[in-house]
Formats: sequence, C-alpha cells, structure tokens
Amino acid sequence: MRLGAVIVLAVGVLALGGGCRSASARFLDLAAARGLRAEVVAGTKFRHVILTSERRPGRTLHVYLDGDGVPWLGGYPSTDPTPRDPLVLDLLALDRAPAIYLGRACYHGLAAEPPCTASLWTSARYSEDVAASMAAASRRLLADRGADRVVWLGYSGGGVLAMLLAARVPETIGVVTIAANLDVQAWAAQQGGSPLIGSLDPAREPPLPAHVFRRHYAGGRDETVPPAVAGGGDLVVVPDYDHRCCWTALWPSILMEVARAEGRD
Repeated sequence: MRLGAVIVLAVGVLALGGGCRSASARFLDLAAARGLRAEVVAGTKFRHVILTSERRPGRTLHVYLDGDGVPWLGGYPSTDPTPRDPLVLDLLALDRAPAIYLGRACYHGLAAEPPCTASLWTSARYSEDVAASMAAASRRLLADRGADRVVWLGYSGGGVLAMLLAARVPETIGVVTIAANLDVQAWAAQQGGSPLIGSLDPAREPPLPAHVFRRHYAGGRDETVPPAVAGGGDLVVVPDYDHRCCWTALWPSILMEVARAEGRD
C-alpha cells in the first residue's frame, strides 16, 4: 500500500530472481529480525529502500547511512552491491531517538531499475545524482514524520554521503561518521585503486555551516580506512578499534553526545 510518497514492502519482495536468496533479501531478513520494516521512498531519479521501526515521533530525525557494500565482485562490478554486514542495523537498534535507515540509489534489490548503472555503486558511488536523490528522499521523510531537524550518522562510505547530504539538506543540525573515508581522493590512492571519477569528495567541498555539530570517529587499527583519511579537526581516534570492531560498544556514548548537541539530556 502507499503512504504519501512511501510504499510499504513485505520484507523479501526486493529479492532478485533465481533459486537462491539474494544479498538484498538476506539483508532485509536481518533488518526484520531487528524489528525494522522495509519501505521504498522516491528520490529524484531513483528510489530508495528505507528501514523504519515504531518509535515515538520527534522534531529531530536520525538518518543512518550504510557503507559501500560490495561494489566489486571477482574483479567485475557486482550485480547486487547491498551491504552484507549488519553493523549499521545494530547501531540503529541501539538508538532510542526517532531514526531510519536510508538506502542508496540502486542498492537493496533496486540495481536493475532504470536509470541504475554499475557506475553508481563503483566509480560514481558518491556522485551528485546519488546525493541529490538521497537528499530529496530524506526531505520527504522529514515531512512525512513532522520533523524539522536531521542528524546524519554514516558508517564507512556512508559517512562520505553524510557529509554530502549535510550540505544539501538545510534541516541538518549534526553529522556523525565512523570509519569514513572523508578524503575520497587520498583514500582511493592509499587503497591502490582507480580514482572514483564521477564521485564528489567531502575534503574538496566547502565547509559545513558553523552551527552543524560534527564528530568523526576512526579506529586506530583500521586498515580499510586509516585515520589519516577519516576526517579533520573533529576526528576522534579510538586506538584499539578497526573498521568494524567494536563500534556497537561505543555507540551509546556517541548517542549521548549527539543528544547533548541536540539539546536533549
């Protein structure tokens, strides 16, 4: 059924064809096991899967953004870039504030929808088209929920998009990233990969407005996104953490800091 611009889905309806369950379907199973409901919301050129739970309404919405998932598989662009790791779902589950998971263009079973192409999860994964569509989707979600403020919480490549969205959504009051490759150009060079032609780079974008709360976290043992490419003056390095471990343990403390920045105790 349709609720405004949002279509409510049965979990698993986005599974790709074939006898085995797709990465998208398995991810939605993980979401359902955490009490999250899958929906689809329109952006600009693209549709986006969102995950929501029944929580009290509030004027501030926390929007969770996941990592790049699996852009490449066996040296070729993946047919389903959906993340396999439920870390961001676990972080969202710890958040008692109004919160949603906002999926990227062409992820979560939507890769075959036009105008999706593999470039949108490979070289152009942080492109203007992706950021603009996610910004439009988020503003619909804010309106649907009666919220007038948003905090972006991004993991890994989702942190890149958090910074780009913060610059495009005027309701933004805060950005938190963990293990995020915020200097995209330096990160691509450090990884020995090709430049992400077609992608935007937060390190080369204008600074966010002064009123926007910013905090970036990096693991001292993270070899995927080393601290040197994870942020600037607002960077907190946690010495014993890596790209995945052990952010769920620290997340309640981070959420308390966010609450203080929002004016909540």
